[in-house]
Amino acid sequence: MSYCVNCGVELGGGLKECPLCNTPVINPKELEEKAKMPAFPTEKGQVETVKRHDMGLLITIVAVAASVTCLVLNLLVYDSSLWSLAVIGACAMLWVMVFPVLIYRRFPVYVYLLFDGLMLAVYLYMITYVTAGSNWFWQLGLPMIVLLTVVVELFALCEQCLPKGFLPTALYLFTAIGVLCCGLEVLIDLYAAGKVVLRWSAVVVTVCVIIDAAIITVLSKKRFRNALRRRLHF
Repeated sequence: MSYCVNCGVELGGGLKECPLCNTPVINPKELEEKAKMPAFPTEKGQVETVKRHDMGLLITIVAVAASVTCLVLNLLVYDSSLWSLAVIGACAMLWVMVFPVLIYRRFPVYVYLLFDGLMLAVYLYMITYVTAGSNWFWQLGLPMIVLLTVVVELFALCEQCLPKGFLPTALYLFTAIGVLCCGLEVLIDLYAAGKVVLRWSAVVVTVCVIIDAAIITVLSKKRFRNALRRRLHF
């Protein structure tokens, strides 16, 4: 025998609602079964992953569309200067950097880094058509790109041929940073003043030398390496 939870009227079997107040009749067993059901679906859905080639194709289309659109606007509407070359160069440089990651990965890393350096040089040269002259490119821009490319290539070479690990990589990285900063200030001083006076790069080189000395000391002593691994968990 059951009663309405709202008005207390005795209910007959098989009723779906109270005949007096129309309150739905709920079977306690149904509540227990619903409570046992999981709140969320148990089956895991999976979204189809985007392939690298598809992403590369999308970036290629966007870069080409942006380049062509800006070129048309430059030629037909805003024709006071060749500003579209900067956009086209940026899109080309982006595509060259994306190419080894999403489209073609069979060349060694040194080849891709060389392509990046060449593309950066081409980009800066295209900017010379927007600026007043090109002396800054030949005397400062191109030497800086060559320096950056050489340092990055040497860093990649060390990573490939020399011992690997957290500490060796840190050693190569800080050495590359010191050499790069020193070389950049030398090139800037020669272009701006015609003489070399190291200032900020000397501070960077000093810090890098101290860090390199500490890393070399740790690498040369096995007990230092073991203690550092236990404390830093690498």
